[in-house]
Amino acid sequence: MTNATRLVRALVIAAGFALPTAALAQDRAPEAPAPSTPALPASDQNDQKTLKPVSAFDGIADETERSIAIFQETGKVLLHPRCVNCHPAGDRPLQGMDMHLHQPPVQRGEADFGVPGMMCNTCHGPKNVPVVAQSEDIKSIPGNPDWHLAPIEMAWQGRTLGDICRQIKDQDRNGGKTLAELVEHMASDDLVGWGWHPGKGREPVPGTQKQFGELYEAWAATGAHCPHR
Repeated sequence: MTNATRLVRALVIAAGFALPTAALAQDRAPEAPAPSTPALPASDQNDQKTLKPVSAFDGIADETERSIAIFQETGKVLLHPRCVNCHPAGDRPLQGMDMHLHQPPVQRGEADFGVPGMMCNTCHGPKNVPVVAQSEDIKSIPGNPDWHLAPIEMAWQGRTLGDICRQIKDQDRNGGKTLAELVEHMASDDLVGWGWHPGKGREPVPGTQKQFGELYEAWAATGAHCPHR
């Protein structure tokens, strides 16, 4: 704004008049552009909070494509913060829907169970514990008898769903599990099941563990094919 413009503005305001819109246009920042893509319809957002049944994929004739589609559906769980937070790419777990670094700043340790003096069970007991009048955003402390970080070989943070699929199938990285053992793990493991019962103040992963296990079983039965990306 020039000195002359400032003087005109001051005189007009002092006289009690409003400046014409055109006269002030040069002083305004440009308006923000409209979003380049529309917001997701409510139905699509709701779809992310559920799991489709195996029968929803019966119409895909090609078995490989059906297998990939089924695994992509399980990605709603695998890529959810409840799961990724315990499958970090580094040596610190993550927290919250925004997947920020865990506070206090704990470390993985040699056994994925923390370091002496700050083991996982220092704060995490065998079950979720409600927290009262401590913090607006902390309403419970997660708990499970087997609470620990996933091995670094199973780091999912920043990986594509295709990468995660190949990791899960790789017996050199998945603890030597066969496909049948993977299905059992996903369908019945209690720590995996915590994702559906994460305690007060946390969003659970979509669907149910039973649905998740059924999808894994169908994925294995159709050849356990992975998305390309």
